[in-house]
Amino acid sequence: MIVALIIACEVGFWVLLALGLAVRYLLKWRRTSVVLLLCEPVLELVLFVVTAIDLKNGAEPGWEHGLAALYIGFTVAYGHYTIRWLDGHAAHRLGGAPKPVGPPRYGMPRARHEGRLWLRTVLAAAVSCALLQAAVWYVGDDGDVSSLRAFQWAALRTAGIHGLVALAYLIWPKKDPGDGMNAAGVTSSKESVRR
Repeated sequence: MIVALIIACEVGFWVLLALGLAVRYLLKWRRTSVVLLLCEPVLELVLFVVTAIDLKNGAEPGWEHGLAALYIGFTVAYGHYTIRWLDGHAAHRLGGAPKPVGPPRYGMPRARHEGRLWLRTVLAAAVSCALLQAAVWYVGDDGDVSSLRAFQWAALRTAGIHGLVALAYLIWPKKDPGDGMNAAGVTSSKESVRR
């Protein structure tokens, strides 16, 4: 049942998001779109409550409970970011707004962007681990909590791996191919303009 609810929440997230953006930019009903978009966190609350009730009713803690915690953590950390990103693109395509500026691609601005994304992943891992720890305490010493512990380690590993990727952008920043010399050894136009 939990897996079906996770799938329903994910589908509901995208349906509410599409409806909210369509109502905002096609029908110009801003208040209605805000109400639809504010329903997004309700999905996670429902998932959290149903998962807690499932454990309270004696369900053996399993991978589905761990997956629910990871899903909630990801949505807390990345949900608003995703909505804002899609809202910018919908405003451009449907509302005539200028094209949204993409993330930086090179150098230290890209490293800072990756660092901010990593902080979101750390938040997702922290929320997931906290929910999983609450479930572990709730189940107590009598139940098998190994699957919940495994998902805690999965959340921490994900944050660690993402941290290494973000660190790589800081240590070895990607260089703009338009800067410096081109393959033939001729200074690019950007470099010559600076001189």
